[in-house]
Amino acid sequence: MTGPAEFRKLAALPLTAERFAPFGDVLETTREHRQSMNSSRFERFANLADVDIGATSGGRPAISIARCKMATSLPYRLDMLERHPNGSQAFMPLGGFQFIVAVAPVGESIEENEIQVFVTNGRQGINYHKGVWHMPMIGLQDDQEFLIVDRAGNGGNCDEHFLDEPLMLEL
Repeated sequence: MTGPAEFRKLAALPLTAERFAPFGDVLETTREHRQSMNSSRFERFANLADVDIGATSGGRPAISIARCKMATSLPYRLDMLERHPNGSQAFMPLGGFQFIVAVAPVGESIEENEIQVFVTNGRQGINYHKGVWHMPMIGLQDDQEFLIVDRAGNGGNCDEHFLDEPLMLEL
């Protein structure tokens, strides 16, 4: 069995809208998205992501909540990425906590040297564009919850790609 020291290591970079733009949208409250609402009693941060539900393939929007039942510790051995070819997929933490995402560009296959890893600041969510390769969700603590906005509908919408050589993700 191969030990962790033998895997290629990828350190997570802080998540920014600019760094993440090729893969999707960063969901966070920023000055440029701020609007007044309800007689100025609230600020609304609108249009943070383009939700793509694959309407031509019979998709419909779905809002879900996922709760982590088994925490993952770091470093994390990454050996598989997945993609959703028929729609985008957004994850917003319910409560302030950091999470890690690993992504690779849209394509039929993955160039392993193009995989990038990001860590959120605890207040950010992400929206993967349709077809972007990404690691499955992990939680760093039990009971962390995410609001999910993605596509529901007929037909398969998840492809998996197993890496030739696993990677070790670190902060």
